[in-house]
Amino acid sequence: MAQAKAESRRDDPNYQITNNNPIDVHVGRRVRLRRTLLGMSQEQLGDALNITFQQVQKYERGSNRISASRLWDIGQILDVPVSFFFDDMSDDTAAHSPRRMKSGAVKDEYEENPTDPMARRETLELVRAYYSIKNPNLRKRITEMVKSVATAIPEEV
Repeated sequence: MAQAKAESRRDDPNYQITNNNPIDVHVGRRVRLRRTLLGMSQEQLGDALNITFQQVQKYERGSNRISASRLWDIGQILDVPVSFFFDDMSDDTAAHSPRRMKSGAVKDEYEENPTDPMARRETLELVRAYYSIKNPNLRKRITEMVKSVATAIPEEV
């Protein structure tokens, strides 16, 4: 009976399979960012947590919430404090806490910015390659070169 009811809801064009909270999505993206920067696969993180890589995927997408104890474990494995997962959170995302939404302080709709450069694979690959350069003086010179090129090229219209 319950399965038939769930299937009928999926056929409804207005039915949303997920209602990810923006804060959960942000935390998941920070997990993915740190894991990727360390060159760790989802499977490796899952093994360290004694969960499947599919569960790690769900955490990283924000479709499953990460409990406080699990977030602590992830921070220990990824060698970052728990606060790392909340760093760089926009005011708009922070405004979407369930407490604030219940009070009507924010609107119910949320649009994630798809152009966020920190969410792009290209950014993660670049940062990872950058930190694979062992010589700190060379890394500094590369940073200066990139900044110089970025300021020399006019913005696209």
